[in-house]
Amino acid sequence: MLELGRSGKDMRRVERYAITPLPKESVADGVIAKPDLVETAMRECWRALDTKTRTVALALPASAVITKKILLPVGSSDAEIDTQVAAEANQMAAFSLDEVSLDYQILGPNARNPSENDALVVLSRRDRVEERVALAESVGLNTVIMDVDAFAILTAYEQMLFHLPENGSGQTVAIIDIGANTTHINVLHDNQLVYQREHSLGGNMLTNEIARRFDLPTEEAEDAKRKGLLPDSYESEVLQPFLDTVALEIGRALQLFFSATSHQTLDHILLAGGCAAIPGLDEVVHGKVQTSTLIANPFAKMAVSGQVRARQLAIDAPALFVACGLALRKFDRT
Repeated sequence: MLELGRSGKDMRRVERYAITPLPKESVADGVIAKPDLVETAMRECWRALDTKTRTVALALPASAVITKKILLPVGSSDAEIDTQVAAEANQMAAFSLDEVSLDYQILGPNARNPSENDALVVLSRRDRVEERVALAESVGLNTVIMDVDAFAILTAYEQMLFHLPENGSGQTVAIIDIGANTTHINVLHDNQLVYQREHSLGGNMLTNEIARRFDLPTEEAEDAKRKGLLPDSYESEVLQPFLDTVALEIGRALQLFFSATSHQTLDHILLAGGCAAIPGLDEVVHGKVQTSTLIANPFAKMAVSGQVRARQLAIDAPALFVACGLALRKFDRT
């Protein structure tokens, strides 16, 4: 959980954040398998956050939503837009619209036909939304925004543009978010999304190998990994082979991107997610794919409150990438 505030007219400030481990069996493939475990973790995390704020923005996994770009005539009334969006959604959904949560966003004039606007329609099964809202309510939190994790990543990415030549204009950038079980690949060209894909690769592979190699229960292996309490042989026998595997899989994932699109070059890689904080991963990836590789830190130009240790925030920043994108929704103009 992450709370952002304002510092002056245009600057954001990290007010506080908290990270609580989520038991690995509690969520499977984006589906909440054990709500009681998720509720317990949310309650612990909110208490650790130590805030009076009770409004939250949550995200659905990209696998739980269906998206489609459509064209809407410029000047359409709200009623006309609602009618067309509903008609499009009816074709997109494999189930009744009564079971759907639906929204859309007008993106701006179409490049080929300025008399029409591009719009993005997003829908999900209503029960996938309601189960998350109900979990937040059980902890005493009020959900005011339901986003999509892939969209939150793109929002956080905007905080990284100053690192890139021409603020990313004309650049092809891969955002690689390596979570516990899944890696999300988002590739942008000229700051517009051109490719998305999920891969079965995550930090639990490292935890499982630690547990196997050193004969530890999974929970103890995860705790020892986080606290740096592993034997001296850990780095050479376990960590380095894992980093090499991650770099190899990223290289393969990027080859899929090249084969599936007209793009044949990549200018930058941004590594996000909990695994991105593993020391040396950026160097190993750079050595494998020979592309400029950065660790994602969307807070680099934000102020930091006295509640936050700046050095620890820099370490945790990659794991907070999606949370940052969600917290930034607080500053939406509409």
